Amino acid sequence: MAYADSDPNQRPGVRATAVKLLIAGGFGVGKTTMVGTISEIPPLRTEELITELSRGVDDLSGVEQKKTTTVALDFGRITISPELVLYLFGTPGQDRFWFMWDELAEGAIGAVVLADTRRLESCFPAVDFFERRGIPFVVGVNCFDGDEQYQPDEVRVALDLDDRVPIVLADVRQRASCKELLVTLAEHAISMATAAPA
Repeated sequence: MAYADSDPNQRPGVRATAVKLLIAGGFGVGKTTMVGTISEIPPLRTEELITELSRGVDDLSGVEQKKTTTVALDFGRITISPELVLYLFGTPGQDRFWFMWDELAEGAIGAVVLADTRRLESCFPAVDFFERRGIPFVVGVNCFDGDEQYQPDEVRVALDLDDRVPIVLADVRQRASCKELLVTLAEHAISMATAAPA
Protein backbone atom coordinates (compact mmCIF):
# COMPACT_ATOMS: atom_id res chain seq x y z
CA MET A 1 0.00 0.00 0.00
CA ALA A 2 1.08 3.55 -0.64
CA TYR A 3 -0.27 7.03 -0.35
CA ALA A 4 -2.15 8.38 -3.34
CA ASP A 5 -1.20 11.71 -4.84
CA SER A 6 -3.03 14.62 -3.32
CA ASP A 7 -6.48 15.28 -4.73
CA PRO A 8 -7.87 18.85 -4.74
CA ASN A 9 -11.23 17.48 -3.52
CA GLN A 10 -9.64 15.69 -0.58
CA ARG A 11 -10.19 16.93 2.95
CA PRO A 12 -7.24 18.93 4.35
CA GLY A 13 -4.88 16.80 6.41
CA VAL A 14 -6.23 13.48 5.07
CA ARG A 15 -3.90 11.30 3.01
CA ALA A 16 -5.49 8.64 0.89
CA THR A 17 -4.13 5.12 1.06
CA ALA A 18 -3.69 3.55 -2.38
CA VAL A 19 -4.38 -0.16 -2.72
CA LYS A 20 -3.12 -2.02 -5.78
CA LEU A 21 -5.17 -4.90 -7.24
CA LEU A 22 -4.43 -6.99 -10.32
CA ILE A 23 -6.89 -8.30 -12.90
CA ALA A 24 -5.21 -11.31 -14.51
CA GLY A 25 -5.96 -14.36 -16.62
CA GLY A 26 -5.41 -15.74 -20.07
CA PHE A 27 -5.76 -14.11 -23.45
CA GLY A 28 -9.27 -12.83 -24.21
CA VAL A 29 -10.93 -13.63 -20.86
CA GLY A 30 -12.25 -10.11 -20.17
CA LYS A 31 -9.53 -8.29 -18.22
CA THR A 32 -9.75 -5.08 -20.27
CA THR A 33 -13.55 -5.25 -20.13
CA MET A 34 -13.55 -5.60 -16.33
CA VAL A 35 -11.20 -2.65 -15.78
CA GLY A 36 -13.30 -0.51 -18.15
CA THR A 37 -16.59 -1.56 -16.53
CA ILE A 38 -15.66 -0.77 -12.94
CA SER A 39 -13.19 2.13 -13.24
CA GLU A 40 -14.47 5.60 -12.25
CA ILE A 41 -12.08 7.19 -14.74
CA PRO A 42 -11.68 6.43 -18.43
CA PRO A 43 -9.24 3.51 -18.22
CA LEU A 44 -5.75 3.68 -19.60
CA ARG A 45 -5.54 0.97 -22.23
CA THR A 46 -2.57 -0.25 -24.20
CA GLU A 47 -4.46 -2.15 -26.86
CA GLU A 48 -3.22 -2.79 -30.36
CA LEU A 49 -4.83 -4.43 -33.35
CA ILE A 50 -4.20 -8.13 -33.76
CA THR A 51 -2.20 -8.50 -36.96
CA GLU A 52 -1.64 -11.47 -39.22
CA LEU A 53 1.83 -11.82 -37.65
CA SER A 54 0.38 -12.10 -34.13
CA ARG A 55 -2.12 -14.72 -35.31
CA GLY A 56 0.86 -17.02 -35.78
CA VAL A 57 2.19 -16.27 -32.28
CA ASP A 58 -0.93 -15.89 -30.10
CA ASP A 59 -3.38 -18.74 -29.61
CA LEU A 60 -6.73 -17.35 -30.78
CA SER A 61 -8.62 -20.61 -30.18
CA GLY A 62 -12.04 -19.76 -28.81
CA VAL A 63 -11.57 -16.01 -29.39
CA GLU A 64 -11.22 -15.95 -33.17
CA GLN A 65 -13.31 -12.75 -33.42
CA LYS A 66 -11.00 -10.80 -31.08
CA LYS A 67 -9.63 -7.75 -32.95
CA THR A 68 -7.38 -6.09 -30.33
CA THR A 69 -5.04 -7.19 -27.57
CA THR A 70 -3.44 -5.61 -24.50
CA VAL A 71 0.29 -5.19 -25.03
CA ALA A 72 1.31 -3.72 -21.66
CA LEU A 73 -1.46 -3.14 -19.10
CA ASP A 74 -4.87 -1.68 -18.41
CA PHE A 75 -5.24 0.83 -15.59
CA GLY A 76 -8.31 2.04 -13.72
CA ARG A 77 -9.18 3.68 -10.41
CA ILE A 78 -11.97 3.43 -7.85
CA THR A 79 -12.24 5.92 -4.98
CA ILE A 80 -13.82 4.13 -2.03
CA SER A 81 -13.54 7.12 0.32
CA PRO A 82 -11.30 10.17 0.74
CA GLU A 83 -8.99 7.84 2.68
CA LEU A 84 -8.97 4.83 0.32
CA VAL A 85 -8.33 4.55 -3.43
CA LEU A 86 -8.12 1.29 -5.40
CA TYR A 87 -5.80 1.12 -8.39
CA LEU A 88 -6.61 -1.66 -10.84
CA PHE A 89 -3.96 -3.08 -13.13
CA GLY A 90 -5.01 -5.46 -15.88
CA THR A 91 -2.20 -7.77 -16.95
CA PRO A 92 -1.48 -8.77 -20.54
CA GLY A 93 -2.71 -12.28 -21.29
CA GLN A 94 -0.28 -13.57 -23.91
CA ASP A 95 2.74 -15.68 -22.94
CA ARG A 96 5.14 -13.26 -24.63
CA PHE A 97 4.19 -10.49 -22.16
CA TRP A 98 4.38 -12.56 -18.96
CA PHE A 99 7.77 -11.01 -18.14
CA MET A 100 5.80 -7.88 -17.09
CA TRP A 101 3.79 -9.69 -14.42
CA ASP A 102 6.51 -9.53 -11.74
CA GLU A 103 6.70 -5.76 -12.11
CA LEU A 104 2.91 -5.34 -12.12
CA ALA A 105 2.53 -7.59 -9.05
CA GLU A 106 4.97 -5.54 -6.97
CA GLY A 107 2.99 -4.14 -4.01
CA ALA A 108 -0.34 -5.72 -5.00
CA ILE A 109 -2.50 -6.94 -2.13
CA GLY A 110 -4.42 -9.39 -4.32
CA ALA A 111 -5.69 -10.38 -7.74
CA VAL A 112 -8.79 -11.41 -9.61
CA VAL A 113 -7.98 -14.29 -11.97
CA LEU A 114 -10.57 -14.33 -14.74
CA ALA A 115 -11.38 -17.72 -16.23
CA ASP A 116 -13.18 -18.71 -19.41
CA THR A 117 -14.53 -22.25 -19.09
CA ARG A 118 -14.22 -22.71 -22.87
CA ARG A 119 -10.44 -22.36 -22.40
CA LEU A 120 -9.88 -23.04 -18.72
CA GLU A 121 -6.24 -23.96 -19.26
CA SER A 122 -5.52 -20.32 -20.18
CA CYS A 123 -5.81 -19.29 -16.52
CA PHE A 124 -3.40 -21.97 -15.18
CA PRO A 125 -0.34 -19.66 -15.49
CA ALA A 126 -2.09 -16.88 -13.53
CA VAL A 127 -3.18 -19.28 -10.77
CA ASP A 128 0.37 -20.69 -10.56
CA PHE A 129 1.88 -17.18 -10.52
CA PHE A 130 -0.16 -16.00 -7.53
CA GLU A 131 0.06 -19.30 -5.64
CA ARG A 132 3.88 -19.34 -5.92
CA ARG A 133 4.13 -15.76 -4.65
CA GLY A 134 1.56 -16.13 -1.86
CA ILE A 135 -0.56 -13.31 -3.30
CA PRO A 136 -4.24 -13.75 -2.37
CA PHE A 137 -6.49 -14.25 -5.37
CA VAL A 138 -10.04 -15.09 -6.30
CA VAL A 139 -11.20 -16.78 -9.48
CA GLY A 140 -13.89 -15.00 -11.46
CA VAL A 141 -15.55 -17.33 -13.96
CA ASN A 142 -16.56 -14.96 -16.74
CA CYS A 143 -19.86 -16.36 -18.01
CA PHE A 144 -20.05 -15.75 -21.75
CA ASP A 145 -23.40 -15.67 -23.53
CA GLY A 146 -24.50 -19.01 -24.94
CA ASP A 147 -21.78 -21.07 -23.27
CA GLU A 148 -22.30 -24.00 -20.95
CA GLN A 149 -22.34 -22.85 -17.33
CA TYR A 150 -20.31 -24.70 -14.71
CA GLN A 151 -20.72 -24.58 -10.97
CA PRO A 152 -17.90 -23.21 -8.78
CA ASP A 153 -17.17 -26.68 -7.36
CA GLU A 154 -16.65 -28.04 -10.89
CA VAL A 155 -14.25 -25.19 -11.67
CA ARG A 156 -12.42 -25.75 -8.36
CA VAL A 157 -11.80 -29.41 -9.24
CA ALA A 158 -10.71 -28.57 -12.81
CA LEU A 159 -8.24 -25.93 -11.55
CA ASP A 160 -7.17 -28.03 -8.52
CA LEU A 161 -7.73 -25.03 -6.23
CA ASP A 162 -7.45 -24.95 -2.47
CA ASP A 163 -10.86 -24.81 -0.75
CA ARG A 164 -10.02 -21.36 0.65
CA VAL A 165 -9.76 -19.74 -2.80
CA PRO A 166 -13.11 -18.07 -3.57
CA ILE A 167 -14.72 -18.72 -6.95
CA VAL A 168 -17.34 -16.28 -8.23
CA LEU A 169 -19.52 -16.62 -11.33
CA ALA A 170 -19.39 -13.25 -13.06
CA ASP A 171 -20.28 -11.16 -16.07
CA VAL A 172 -17.57 -8.50 -16.22
CA ARG A 173 -19.70 -6.36 -18.52
CA GLN A 174 -21.88 -5.65 -15.47
CA ARG A 175 -20.63 -3.19 -12.84
CA ALA A 176 -22.37 -5.04 -9.97
CA SER A 177 -20.65 -8.27 -10.98
CA CYS A 178 -17.23 -6.58 -11.05
CA LYS A 179 -17.95 -5.04 -7.64
CA GLU A 180 -18.81 -8.48 -6.23
CA LEU A 181 -15.47 -9.83 -7.46
CA LEU A 182 -13.53 -6.97 -5.87
CA VAL A 183 -15.40 -7.18 -2.56
CA THR A 184 -14.79 -10.95 -2.47
CA LEU A 185 -11.09 -10.33 -3.17
CA ALA A 186 -10.84 -7.71 -0.39
CA GLU A 187 -12.51 -10.05 2.12
CA HIS A 188 -10.25 -12.93 1.06
CA ALA A 189 -7.08 -10.81 1.28
CA ILE A 190 -8.06 -9.60 4.76
CA SER A 191 -8.80 -13.15 5.94
CA MET A 192 -5.48 -14.38 4.55
CA ALA A 193 -3.59 -11.53 6.24
CA THR A 194 -5.23 -12.15 9.62
CA ALA A 195 -4.68 -15.91 9.35
CA ALA A 196 -0.99 -15.56 8.47
CA PRO A 197 1.45 -16.45 11.26
CA ALA A 198 2.94 -13.42 13.04
